[in-house]
Amino acid sequence: MNILYINHYAGSIYHGMEYRPYYLAREWVKLGHKVTIIASNISHIRNKNILIPDSQNYLEEIIDGIKYIWCRTTPYNGNGIRRVINIFTFLYRLKKIMPKLIQQAKPDLVIASSTYPFDTKIAAKIAKKTKAKFIYEIHDLWPLTPIELNGMSRLHPFIWLMQRAEDFGYKNADKVVSLLPKAKNYMCEHGMDENKFVYIPNGVSISDWQTNIEAIPEQHLNQILQLKKQYAFLIGYAGGMGEANALDYVLSSAKRLPANAFILVGDGALKDSLLRRITSENITNVFFMPAINKMQIPDFLKQMDALYIGWNKLPIYRFGICPNKLFDYMLSAKPIIHSVTAGNDLVRDAHCGVSVPAEDVAAITHAIETLSKQSAEELNWLGNNGYNYVIKQHDYLLLARKFLTECGMEMNANI
Repeated sequence: MNILYINHYAGSIYHGMEYRPYYLAREWVKLGHKVTIIASNISHIRNKNILIPDSQNYLEEIIDGIKYIWCRTTPYNGNGIRRVINIFTFLYRLKKIMPKLIQQAKPDLVIASSTYPFDTKIAAKIAKKTKAKFIYEIHDLWPLTPIELNGMSRLHPFIWLMQRAEDFGYKNADKVVSLLPKAKNYMCEHGMDENKFVYIPNGVSISDWQTNIEAIPEQHLNQILQLKKQYAFLIGYAGGMGEANALDYVLSSAKRLPANAFILVGDGALKDSLLRRITSENITNVFFMPAINKMQIPDFLKQMDALYIGWNKLPIYRFGICPNKLFDYMLSAKPIIHSVTAGNDLVRDAHCGVSVPAEDVAAITHAIETLSKQSAEELNWLGNNGYNYVIKQHDYLLLARKFLTECGMEMNANI
């Protein structure tokens, strides 16, 4: 079977986020399918973007058996007009290459998976011409997200266009694959038949954890070993350091827990302001370490006593959340402090840590205190709960097969 996966921000383990298209595609390739991913060469969430020679608008390469077609797009920073230009440049490139995709990729399954919904009509057209199934995959609810988070008017031309594109996807897709477990009613309100809804969350590659783990850099390890001698309990965080990661609240908790060390590994737009804060407020038990690559994260997590993940309190999360980071945390078999107010809570479901309301410093502090006083056996029990949960529910090998089955496709490549 031939699968065409359209995702503006698709990356890989070699480039950085977004990982989901890569992991699903890699499993489909192992099953014998041919997968083509179409993505922009520029993305704000990748660690490494793709250089395309000036004389070309596209670059093709094979990555772990997956055919990637990178489209040249306009560089951008932030969410201003240059990002809008970047989006429409990608759509223009996608439309221009559409005849080639129809003739060469000859897809049996076409997936429109960009965060924004503008690629739905192009994907539907490709699917119609090749008699393929059209799948609309939802990561975030756009345009509802910029409406609720940024206060944009529903009458804004950009929002109006997005709403039309989103509604088109719901109405015309053969299946709607959602990463958000509580979004079904919203989608039905916008034209989706309820029988189209399929919930397939993010996950983690169990095989990578078992075979491709790399040791953290020596400078990281030496500092961690030194901190273990100085502090009774180590709380770790690995990931982005932006507005969405709600790290200010854990810094506030750290001020109240001087006997514990808080180790944050990663990078992001707010890292400098967080560093300034620990200096200005004399928070001496918070330690920032340079970002590490994805294959080194498991080794870092295993060095910690507990792990922290937090969210801001936002109405948009009522539809659910599905963070990649959480599955890495669970697979490390460490207890998790989860500061969240959302439609779902995997830490609570898996009984693998302590869940508290989002933005509640007192509750975060109490949760850390509670875990720090528990025995090694109790901490191991919580950690193992998370490990067993993610093995059974969130291995990409299982999710990739579920994706095809739920979308009415045979897993056998020879269809």
